[in-house]
Amino acid sequence: MASAATTGAKDLPSDQAPRAFEQLGAVADAVLYEGYLLYPYRRSSAKNRVRWQFGVLFPRDWVEQNGPVIPGVSGSADSWYQQTECLLRIRRPDALLRVRLRYLQMQRKQVERTRRDGGHRAVESLLTDDGTVHLTFDEAVPCEVDIAVPVDDLLQGERTVTTGAAAGLDVEALPQDVGRVVRRREEVRASTTVSAERLGENLCRLRVRTVNTGPAPDPRTLRDEALRRALIATHTLIGGDGVEFASLIDPPEDLRAHADACRNEFSFPVLGGEPAESDSPAGAVGHVLLASPIILPDHPQVAPESPGDLHDAGEIDEILTLRTMLLTDEEKREARATDPRAAAILDRVDTMPTEVFERLHGAIRSLSPVTPPTPPAERPAWWQEGADDGLSPSTDTVLVDGVPLGGGSRVRLRPRRQGADAQDMFLAGRTAEVAAVFHDVDGSVHLAVTLDDDPAAELHTWYGRFHYFRPDELEPLGSTDSDTPRSGGR
Repeated sequence: MASAATTGAKDLPSDQAPRAFEQLGAVADAVLYEGYLLYPYRRSSAKNRVRWQFGVLFPRDWVEQNGPVIPGVSGSADSWYQQTECLLRIRRPDALLRVRLRYLQMQRKQVERTRRDGGHRAVESLLTDDGTVHLTFDEAVPCEVDIAVPVDDLLQGERTVTTGAAAGLDVEALPQDVGRVVRRREEVRASTTVSAERLGENLCRLRVRTVNTGPAPDPRTLRDEALRRALIATHTLIGGDGVEFASLIDPPEDLRAHADACRNEFSFPVLGGEPAESDSPAGAVGHVLLASPIILPDHPQVAPESPGDLHDAGEIDEILTLRTMLLTDEEKREARATDPRAAAILDRVDTMPTEVFERLHGAIRSLSPVTPPTPPAERPAWWQEGADDGLSPSTDTVLVDGVPLGGGSRVRLRPRRQGADAQDMFLAGRTAEVAAVFHDVDGSVHLAVTLDDDPAAELHTWYGRFHYFRPDELEPLGSTDSDTPRSGGR
């Protein structure tokens, strides 16, 4: 068989390729521990009694006892497998693929009190003589499995590797023999299959499929118990030597049809690391991929101002830090006893230097030229009284392709390929009605719209909840130019 590739474009040197995974460390860890423990980081908090909502792979018979799982691109639904498909360009004959599977294995932390006969009795909490509280709680330990296989070999046949985790038992004696902490881990059985399908001379579709192969617990087993045999927060890093990946969010035009044909189930692959210099409107490519159970943009990053993980990436660090600082001493004592990661958060917050805290307030990443219409000389600055005089969101219009758009205008949504909100991308091609035109203080303009096929559109209009788009993300339509039904009553 011919070699996998001819020599081609620039790629990472072989001695640097493994480092690409390490560059994703902060983002990958944020995915791994997202929702692990939420503010106020106490065991007694209701939100910390229903845990681990992303990338959870249970034994198949247990998770499908009420019917087959319904595939989706996000891993927020329980499943027994996770599948990632992506486009791989082969850049040299000896191309090597590297895959790293990462997940959490549940660990039951059981506190036990010493009995008079020398035995031990399980308890929910235990106070030692030094004033330390120990609480029974479910922890988790990180697991990683690395796979490396030549691309030539993959094109001849798939490769399956065992990727589970062994059972374990750790016992920690407490001072003065008042008790002990026992940590138990049940065996997690899993396998990962990597395969490749040639699409062109130097192009193939790569598939990475991870399956929980363990025996199913009793059908009556509660989710908290079934988690002991599950892979939690499952995600995959994909890279290699002499390989290059195409973005599935913004693929090169010549690969768009192949990108659309990729089937990702309970996984959302995005380019990782820093954007390549070649990234352009023609499409994005990169040398490493993060297949996440959480929807992310290409090249996700953790803000450099963030001093550490708070396990809630959808929240604002400054707000969480302030609220954590205001926990009472009793609440902090319980949080420290709940989990070592909670204790680490409290230590970081309680000792945070002023200059570090001030950086959490915000940062300007970049500035783009703004060319707003020149306002009349007499118009006051935006922060002064009267700055809004003459502006009327419900009647103002803005020109788009020579057509004035305002309240009641019909449009088709065309979110930008780069820089658009991830949720807006799902609305591409949908038709909508403009509700208002808003002028921002920086001179930019956004149009508020309601979707034609949203059954709650009228309700959203009533209390002012809209989707917002820039003028260049909208295509004017005629009053009857729509291929989606209008919602009832509108």
